Amino acid sequence: MQFPTRVWRHFDVLLLAGAAVLTIAGVAMIRSAIGGNENLAELVPRQAIYAVIGFAVVLIVAAIDYRMWSGLARPLYLFTVGILALIQIAGFVGFGAARWFNVGIATIQPSELAKILMILVMAEYFSHNQTDLQRFSTVVRGLVLVGVPVFLIFIQPDLSTAIVLLVIWFAQVWAAGVRIRHLGFLVAIALLMALIVLPFMARYFVSGYVNGEDFLFLQHYQMERLVTFLLPDPNVQHGASYNVNQALIAIGSGGLFGEGYGHGTQVQLRFLKVRHTDFIFSAMSEEFGFTGAVIFLIILMFVISRCLRAARFARDTYGALICYSVSILLLFQGAFNVGMNLNMFPVSGLPLPFLSYGGSSLLASLFGVGLVESVNLRHKQIEL
Repeated sequence: MQFPTRVWRHFDVLLLAGAAVLTIAGVAMIRSAIGGNENLAELVPRQAIYAVIGFAVVLIVAAIDYRMWSGLARPLYLFTVGILALIQIAGFVGFGAARWFNVGIATIQPSELAKILMILVMAEYFSHNQTDLQRFSTVVRGLVLVGVPVFLIFIQPDLSTAIVLLVIWFAQVWAAGVRIRHLGFLVAIALLMALIVLPFMARYFVSGYVNGEDFLFLQHYQMERLVTFLLPDPNVQHGASYNVNQALIAIGSGGLFGEGYGHGTQVQLRFLKVRHTDFIFSAMSEEFGFTGAVIFLIILMFVISRCLRAARFARDTYGALICYSVSILLLFQGAFNVGMNLNMFPVSGLPLPFLSYGGSSLLASLFGVGLVESVNLRHKQIEL
């Protein structure tokens, strides 16, 4: 009975506490954000149930030796590709995209799970091939590895999640020690492709966008978000422009200390749309002001710092890459969502970690925390 005790003494209670505070705050903010809307009332207990399940997942995943996932990398990859391909056939369509499976009692978003599973798959690939990263072919194979799920997510369409996977790939290949010239070559190719696309995009802005046409592989609503961000029209007060404007009004009206929980005018009068998902940061800023928003960001950064700490003390490259990738995932999604609310980035569907409504997103984030805890528990050689 001494073995479990010796293992669990390294459990990062502070990391779990930070994730718990954010998750509880998320459930409370969703309750306020729905503004008494009876059609959305069931979201609060549902998110609370997801939270309870999520923390059970943290403990279960932490108890499993993270190195076990390394041996399952190939089945995990095939499973990821399989469910992403299946959603094109049996996926539930919502908001113009097929991203969910409807299982009766809940909807599941496979792309959220794919983020975590691909972290495990890519970490195994780069740790196993770390000595061969000096070869450009190794880097290209890693890009092809992530490219398949990226493509399947992109055609849902879900551009933002596809970008998240590419960001995680870039972070892992960088942390694993790739040559700078190899990354520079890939960046040069990406820039060349962008230069080729730019003339077509300019032509689209002149005629195609006005006529409601799609652009290459991007749908019109995705281009509308980009146009709204790059070329805002103050006379347009609908669609993505409306949401961004209301979000800025909500953030500004919060002032230093906010209007109080459940008393935000933009939220309670329902001027702010999708306030319990994409724009929940604006709802929080209105009710708790600049002070509350900063406190939330500090707690989120604390959680990320604990993940980075686990990466620093990991016993092997595989564990370090897992922790590093989870921290990058939380950082990128959090920064992009906040920036979107502040009109610094185009509107996207990326959730605010732990806070936005969404069972799949919350479970994926807590799954990631569980993986970090698993690395923490085994950061030293356990004496039997």
